[in-house]
Amino acid sequence: MKLVKVIGIAAGVMFSMGAVAQQVSTTQTSNPSARPIPESDVLFKKTVWRKIDLREKQNKPMFSENREITKVIINAVKSGELTAFKNDSVSTPITREEFITNMTPKESGGGLSDEEVAAGFGKQETQDDGWGAALGTKDTKTNDAPISNEYFPKQLYLLELKENVVFDKKRSRMYHDIQTISIKVPATLNPLGFEQNIGTFKMSDLVRIFKANPEMAIWYNAQNDAQHKNLADAFDLWLFSSYITKISNPGDRGLADIYGGGKKGLLAAQDAAEALIEYEYSLWSY
Repeated sequence: MKLVKVIGIAAGVMFSMGAVAQQVSTTQTSNPSARPIPESDVLFKKTVWRKIDLREKQNKPMFSENREITKVIINAVKSGELTAFKNDSVSTPITREEFITNMTPKESGGGLSDEEVAAGFGKQETQDDGWGAALGTKDTKTNDAPISNEYFPKQLYLLELKENVVFDKKRSRMYHDIQTISIKVPATLNPLGFEQNIGTFKMSDLVRIFKANPEMAIWYNAQNDAQHKNLADAFDLWLFSSYITKISNPGDRGLADIYGGGKKGLLAAQDAAEALIEYEYSLWSY
């Protein structure tokens, strides 16, 4: 009888442990961070937004010919392997069709309104005099197949990175915990004249895609072809150049809004980066 009770207790413990493990696994896959840090270990945290210009020399390895990071991400979305979100809150997913629409250049204005189009304006009426078919010059093209007008991956050189700068009191060091990466249409390329978000992606999802495509998702080592890195490792090792555009604040304002654009904005970004480094060093002074 005692043996039966012991077996029952052991089975109950194993079942509860399995349920806990399943719950942890589900939480990890839904977390935007690839390596989440427990909240109980966080002594300090600041959310930081950075811009990555893939045209910069230090970022060229992530933007090598036919292996652009934007191409890897776009192909994964189109194949259904990767989910895109509307913004960096990653609470509103968008469909594949919406993602492709965001990749299509918008008109800057001057076109007809929906009411004018519905009324028939803008349609070119053609008169058939009967000679076209006889001469073989009649236009037989149809508009059934839409013409793709998407941006090329090489044109999308601007990324936005959202990270949590976290001081882990258990490991006694600062971590750059990347949360999301967004693909942006640069303002110089957008006919509307401002940066447009195409899609935002969880870093945990991107790491999975990068690891699953080792031949495409590479950080190109120009010095040694035998030592190319996976893009997931490149982000872990911080093998890229970026500049801070915003740090979490009550007004949710960017550095350019607070200090001004141009050189003032760049100086403010540099000061913000140095302040974070100084904070980490100052933790050891008490």
